[in-house]
Amino acid sequence: MMDERPLAFLKRLLDAPGPSGFEQVPARLWREEAKGFATVETDVAGNSIATLNPSGSPRVMLAGHVDEIGLMVVHLDDDGYLHFAPIGGWDSQVLVGQRVLIEGKSGPVMGVIGKKAIHLIKQEEKDKVSKIADLWIDIGAANKAEAASRVRVGDAGVIASALVELPNGRLVSRSIDNRIGAFVVLEALRRLAAEQPGAAVVAVATTQEEIAYSGGGARTSAFHIEPDAAIVVDVTHATDYPGAEKKETGDFKVGGGPVLSRGSSVSRVVFDQLVAAAEAEKIPYAIEAAPRGTSTDADAIYTARRGIATGLVSVPCRYMHSPNEMVSIEDLDRAAALLAAWVRRLDGRTSFIPL
Repeated sequence: MMDERPLAFLKRLLDAPGPSGFEQVPARLWREEAKGFATVETDVAGNSIATLNPSGSPRVMLAGHVDEIGLMVVHLDDDGYLHFAPIGGWDSQVLVGQRVLIEGKSGPVMGVIGKKAIHLIKQEEKDKVSKIADLWIDIGAANKAEAASRVRVGDAGVIASALVELPNGRLVSRSIDNRIGAFVVLEALRRLAAEQPGAAVVAVATTQEEIAYSGGGARTSAFHIEPDAAIVVDVTHATDYPGAEKKETGDFKVGGGPVLSRGSSVSRVVFDQLVAAAEAEKIPYAIEAAPRGTSTDADAIYTARRGIATGLVSVPCRYMHSPNEMVSIEDLDRAAALLAAWVRRLDGRTSFIPL
């Protein structure tokens, strides 16, 4: 089971606000933790990079994105209400009535997402889905001038919720997607640091994955690092809740172990290597079909430069893109163990070319 120090770091990381494009707070925490056992740098895209054994071979990249979905202020009206747009993909229904934390001009600004009360909604409107355009943020301002003294257009925010621990090693947080990926790759690097692996190993907390229509920080960091192979760690949808359609998406359980993607946007060679490592280490795993893209950083890395042999390891997550995403601590531990085991099996003769 995971040691107390990494677990305490994970909790701080999950509570740090950092929506796409505004990842500075969790990125700083990640780099400070990495400095204890690796060489650390950052770049203009905000990617945080930690390296072990830079002259080793092969050169591998372990990537997890450190951003989360959030909100951005787009308009302040005359009465001091803030109107907003999503950063990343929200189900607008889960936003109603939530408290939010906005990074304002002079520090954090608390607010609540408002909507017309149920008593005032006409009967024909009650069955309609609330759209973000129907909602607003109330920061308690009396007018536009007061609101403008605290926030401005372009300020970003997150849901104001703190991490919760539930029985059976369950963690609940708004930022599990995919702060846990950034954590897992660093935890794998921590475990490898005591062994000095033969490979050069570069862990990256990438930025802007949730809005990465052109590849985001994953593409730019892969271009900079020039890895021979890469593994991306992200979340995937757990299907162990009522009403889940396993015939369409697969059978993945929270606490069931990491999920290995198999498909057109991941390397067949790296997939087979991950399976061999998992079976050798007796790490339980499941396989997820990815017939097209994976909708993760793997899509950007796999096609970067001249092509990079890329694998995708996912952690089953319930309630993705909500204020209360849920994963198992044991699955995070297993994912880190799998990445470390994969790296240990590599040497300078390892080929990633499919034959």
